[in-house]
Amino acid sequence: MDNAKAHHAPLHPDDTIEQTVGCRHTTPKNCAKNSMPDVCAFVRSDNMCQAPPRSWPRQFDKLSEAAGKTNPK
Repeated sequence: MDNAKAHHAPLHPDDTIEQTVGCRHTTPKNCAKNSMPDVCAFVRSDNMCQAPPRSWPRQFDKLSEAAGKTNPK
């Protein structure tokens, strides 16, 4: 399963540095928290990932900047 496009997709209004809507891992099958209840977007009813990749904060900043938004750190 390859998810590289999701990592670069535009931000969802509910995305934050701490969580994302859907999975933003480029290779979700290698994620240690894949399918973990209450953590993984693939098994949560709200589709929120509570454990985005370590690279997510930097990517979030890039996507926020591209969207013309500021990051409320």
